[in-house]
Amino acid sequence: MPGTPGEEAGTGSATRNRDRREVFRVLLTVQVKPDLEDEFERVWAEGSREITAQPANLGHTLARSATEKSVYYVVSDWTDRDAFLAFESSDEHVRHREKLHPFRAGGSLAMMTLVGADR
Repeated sequence: MPGTPGEEAGTGSATRNRDRREVFRVLLTVQVKPDLEDEFERVWAEGSREITAQPANLGHTLARSATEKSVYYVVSDWTDRDAFLAFESSDEHVRHREKLHPFRAGGSLAMMTLVGADR
């Protein structure tokens, strides 16, 4: 939590102070069915708590496209690829994905390793 000794304000976790080059990032693009955006955001937020509670998760965010109303981007940072893949096949993740499925019209998944970041 912010304010914990040795932590930067606003980071939320000591692990977020890791060298950013070690971060494994997942970028999910989600096309939401028209007129279901608000409900999608609500259900996503409910499940997000389970994801950020994972020890290997370094952060998880949802953003709405500035140019396409029904397009969202989920960015999720992990300690490493294996940790993400283990979570992706977990019962918790499958349940969360099933709750979001009725809202989805399409999407794509990209996985990457950060090689540079300035703050």
